[in-house]
Amino acid sequence: MKVFLPQTQLATNQHLFISGSKSESNRLLILKQLFDKLQIGNLSDADDVRAMEQALESKGELVDIHHAGTTMRFLTAYYSLCTTREVVLTGSSRMQERPIGVLVEALRQLNAEITYVNKEGFPPLKIKGHLSEGGKITLPANVSSQYITALLLIGTKLEKGMELHLIGEVTSRPYIEMTLQLLRKLGAKVFFEDNVIHVYPIEQIVETNFVVESDWSSASYFYSMIALSEIGTKIQLSSYKEESLQGDSKVALLYEQLGVNTSYKADATIELTKVKHVNTAFEANLIETPDLAQTIAVTCFGLGIDCRMSGLHTLKIKETDRLLALKTELSKLGATISVDDESLTLEASKEIRSNISIDTYQDHRMALAFAPLVLKTNLMINEAEVVTKSFISYWDDLQKLGFQVQEQ
Repeated sequence: MKVFLPQTQLATNQHLFISGSKSESNRLLILKQLFDKLQIGNLSDADDVRAMEQALESKGELVDIHHAGTTMRFLTAYYSLCTTREVVLTGSSRMQERPIGVLVEALRQLNAEITYVNKEGFPPLKIKGHLSEGGKITLPANVSSQYITALLLIGTKLEKGMELHLIGEVTSRPYIEMTLQLLRKLGAKVFFEDNVIHVYPIEQIVETNFVVESDWSSASYFYSMIALSEIGTKIQLSSYKEESLQGDSKVALLYEQLGVNTSYKADATIELTKVKHVNTAFEANLIETPDLAQTIAVTCFGLGIDCRMSGLHTLKIKETDRLLALKTELSKLGATISVDDESLTLEASKEIRSNISIDTYQDHRMALAFAPLVLKTNLMINEAEVVTKSFISYWDDLQKLGFQVQEQ
């Protein structure tokens, strides 16, 4: 399927309600399985969260999570804990190309019984749950924070808890902090000092009702639209907190460099306003917020400014190699761009080619990030339905903002 987006002006002063955070939702769904009194409000409606819900409801031996990477990682740890069943955890063909060995080896340090069905280090996994004691784990600090979170979540149910030693520089620290804050709200004793995380078991949760904040990653695409719009253009989004658990809430600070101001309202609404034009280079280390890289790169290209981003090494093992995908698709539009294993450099460009088809590589963030560029040129987005992985109402929301969306 292709969605054709003719050039348009953004309809200003619109108010959109964004679904709950995918990251918070999937953490809380695992915790609800561990502590059944927990209640969750404003759960994300994204495909990844639905995949988690369906997997947790499944009683069969084979559990297929399709493209849901977070679900694969969290369930690998969760099923290692479940003493009543044995499962084969699998996913899509791309999921079976995404490494899981670091997490498996960490769980094996606790005597988890996990075997690879096909290729060593990759799904599918055969998991026989029997973990109960807990103890010490050592793993590299520069791995995906989802591996670390997967371990921390089950640490709350292990007899000795968990002592997690991270070796090297920590990647995506805000996502680890999100997990720890949720555990603290439940009543867990958790400590993160000198690259060592201690999680002690929870006997009884102290908070039972959680309302998931709207997803800041989803908000980032509207920041891009405002940055690419005329001065004075505004959008309101709900519902967001200035003191957020989500690492991607840093999008507000990052987009100040791109001319966007964020105002926090008393009713948990944020108002985004284009306040100035930008003609200087953008530079940032996104080691804590790598999921914002695609959005920022497209924004900078649309603004015609230089862009240099580092701290992006985890992007190579996402739904696709996101650095290579960005290079390929932005080059089709006329960009001069280079990437290596952990960084991206984009040169200012005065030319933006028209009527280009953007390939999405089964990666929701490729479709989501490139769509705002229609404010500068005509585009077609291939496999546009991939956005449902994290943002089901995206194309409908764009139409509310004045975009002319046509399916072909």
